[in-house]
Amino acid sequence: MSANRSVRVLVIDDSAYNRRTIIKMLEQIPEVEVIAYASNGEEGLRKFIDLKPDLITLDLEMPRMDGFTLLRIVMQRRPTPIIIVSARAEDENVFRALELGAAEFVAKPSARISPDLFNIQQDLLQKVREVARMDMRKIVARSLPGGTPTITSSSAPALSRTADKKFSQVVIGSSTGGPPALQAIFSAIREPLPIGFAVSQHMPPGFTRAFAERLNKFTAIEVREAESGDRILPGLALIAPGGKNLVFRRTGDEIVARIVDPPPAQRYVPSVDVMFESASEVFGEKTVGVVLTGMGNDGASGVVQIKDNGGMVIAEAEESSVVFGMPKEAIATGRVDKIVPLPLVSREILRLCGH
Repeated sequence: MSANRSVRVLVIDDSAYNRRTIIKMLEQIPEVEVIAYASNGEEGLRKFIDLKPDLITLDLEMPRMDGFTLLRIVMQRRPTPIIIVSARAEDENVFRALELGAAEFVAKPSARISPDLFNIQQDLLQKVREVARMDMRKIVARSLPGGTPTITSSSAPALSRTADKKFSQVVIGSSTGGPPALQAIFSAIREPLPIGFAVSQHMPPGFTRAFAERLNKFTAIEVREAESGDRILPGLALIAPGGKNLVFRRTGDEIVARIVDPPPAQRYVPSVDVMFESASEVFGEKTVGVVLTGMGNDGASGVVQIKDNGGMVIAEAEESSVVFGMPKEAIATGRVDKIVPLPLVSREILRLCGH
């Protein structure tokens, strides 16, 4: 987006109260101009065609044309950044929308009219700024079927000397653009692997359980939302709960997960740095850290810790990153071992962890 031009936003929501509140919040961003609003999908589609906005905020549940239908049409006609503003935190509709090409989502505190809607202001304003700078070609590419190879132990390339270390735990950090990227990685795994996985995806409370359940449908390993006391096991992927941090503790011969509250000043939650640093202390040289797409620098200091303790680090390449913030900052530490595009991340993980 040009620095001399405002981001022109179309707000689509069937609730008049929600529309007014979202517009009021957006108008507080100097570089944003709300050019129109719509109360249903059909009206939203007409205004999208006529006004050609730079960005859309979209509710999923609307009369006459729902958000999914509008999303599909927008991505076919003129791919445009879309932020889902949805209260449906307990099902997988938000993640379905992300797969169809939505760039981000913001969680409404409730489906009912409530002044609590203003509580999303900081999250909404941050994500509008992030999404306005996205490369829509990468969003569209991720929403297309196929493109990620199926990974089995027999399809792995010849193992290098690094595989002799028998890495046993993979820790993955991601943010904006992360849910579809994580689905691509886990859906490429088509047979059980003797590796443990843990994921910190920046996400609010209420979404990560549905996200874990969705990932679990697409992969040969078990994926679930982490709980304190979960044993770290091969073939198990734990997703850090939204709004919390995931760390590891050694108890006798076992390693277990611990879910802890973040400090008040922590900007990114679940924290990739906190998880990486804990993994490096507990798993040491058996750790593989993976930094995927996302805004900001979360994960960079954790990458240094992983390397200092003998582990390996993979970063997603710029060519496939929806937002090349987190991988770029990780690479800037000079401690990243491999930089690969998303379709090759699963293959590289298997290469490093081959037994």
